[in-house]
Amino acid sequence: MSEERKYWVPALEKADKVLAVLAKEPAKLKLIDLSRQLDINKSSMFSLLNTMETLGWVKRSGSGGDTYSLGHAFAEFGSSYLKQYDLHQSFQEEAAGTRDRLQETVQLAKRAGDQVLYLGKLEAVSPVRLQSEPGMRLPAHATALGKAMLAQLSEEELLRLYPQEQLEQLTPHTIGSRTELFKQLETIRAHGFALDDQESVMGFRCVAAPIRAGSGEQAAVSCSMLLHQWAVKSEQARAEMQDLARRLSV
Repeated sequence: MSEERKYWVPALEKADKVLAVLAKEPAKLKLIDLSRQLDINKSSMFSLLNTMETLGWVKRSGSGGDTYSLGHAFAEFGSSYLKQYDLHQSFQEEAAGTRDRLQETVQLAKRAGDQVLYLGKLEAVSPVRLQSEPGMRLPAHATALGKAMLAQLSEEELLRLYPQEQLEQLTPHTIGSRTELFKQLETIRAHGFALDDQESVMGFRCVAAPIRAGSGEQAAVSCSMLLHQWAVKSEQARAEMQDLARRLSV
């Protein structure tokens, strides 16, 4: 048994898998659906859901109360998590002016392994709303935010994150190979900002800049906009993101 698994608690691992599925598909799955999808027998799944419901980790949803969603506890956990980081509060204060000058939505995220975890979002008034919300995750290689943070890693760290050559594609424009990603990261390091050209969402382009966080965690800010707006605002957006990242850096 590896040292990492020496004190492993299998029941917690199963609970984590259930919560991850419910975060992606709230109010859609019944006990039997979760049992089949996660390969956990119905008896164990019943015990897990019953315990988590009592703790407020999950709640029953749907007209018949037979599907499950995340419970109120996670709103409390999430609020406490964000409060302990000054970066989130600083973003709310500093990014307001950036959003108003650009008239575009500005976002804050950190890196969680090979994914981007969205932490904050200041929305501009627009008929089109971005789907990304705090708590949402996307593959780092498919976003400007992710690439801005990946560019700060060493080759050894990158190889650990991406042991395979092929990468998941969210759109026809997403980087599809590790080789292509590493080449683009070299350019990002040289320029100090990253771009997303319809790589995560069709019809949108994005620019991001890395934050030098004192906590040791990687973070970045970004601005996304429709293609016709990008043709007009791209240079201003790049400058604003780099300036905002500088102000938020410790």
